[in-house]
Amino acid sequence: MIAYLGRRVIQSVLILLGVSLITFALLYLLPADPVRQIAGRSATPETVENIRRQLGLDQPFFIQYWHYLISLLSGDLGRSYIQRSEVTELIISRLPASLLLMVGAILCELAIGLTMGLVAAVRRGTATDQTLMVASFVGVSTPQFVVGLLLLYVFAVQLGWFPIGGYGTWRHLVLPSLTMGILGAGWYARMMRSSMIDVLRQDYMRTARAKGLARGAIIFRHALPNAILPVIAMIGIDIGIFMGGIVVVESVFGWPGIGQLAWQAIQRVDIPIIMGVTLVSAFAIVLGNLLADTVAPFIDPRIKLR
Repeated sequence: MIAYLGRRVIQSVLILLGVSLITFALLYLLPADPVRQIAGRSATPETVENIRRQLGLDQPFFIQYWHYLISLLSGDLGRSYIQRSEVTELIISRLPASLLLMVGAILCELAIGLTMGLVAAVRRGTATDQTLMVASFVGVSTPQFVVGLLLLYVFAVQLGWFPIGGYGTWRHLVLPSLTMGILGAGWYARMMRSSMIDVLRQDYMRTARAKGLARGAIIFRHALPNAILPVIAMIGIDIGIFMGGIVVVESVFGWPGIGQLAWQAIQRVDIPIIMGVTLVSAFAIVLGNLLADTVAPFIDPRIKLR
């Protein structure tokens, strides 16, 4: 176990290093000039070059990247060009909102998706199965802003059950979480159905039925723990995706998460913030996958971490 974790940590560091290098290179090659965004349109060429020199953007690519890595090792994500604040502080200020939305969204998509997939698998080939799979396809295909605006119109405007937008109470969390949950539930429903059908075909399932075990015990005690393993791996990926922020959902509901911060930074070519959000998202994905792999042996003892 310790050796496995050690290898995964080394792999994670290399992945994060690669992400930082690729992202830094892409931002370096952008035709947009961040110095022009800072200086403004009326700035003289001398002012522009002075700002470029102060920020170190006049140096070659590898020197800039090396300086960024040195700062990163000391926990410094840099300073925002536009907001003139430390990137670490900006991300930390948005982190509680992003974490809250991430937890709410994952709970919603699991509750909806796993229930749909389980029912569809148990009733395979029936009208219920077909209806649930069509619903999952519609959920996956529908644009985020359409689902968000529809939920806002019905539950916030017409019924008045929830606020139109903002952040602060559990009522603000329900609609954005449900929006993301509906979108993700379709994937979980289809994956759960496929995995559950494969498990129900196994020999030990037929043996359990032959022994006269109750249907509920067969499904929830024997089939579900084995069928849910692919879902756990997908949750690890979703952690990173949601931590990076869902820009459309956050914009529709006025949610002050990392996604909004990243979108504002992209519009202003604020490179330190873009780099910071990208690395935080990559770290969340790596951590989510590691947690998923670590939890899997506790669900299925046949899995050994070596």
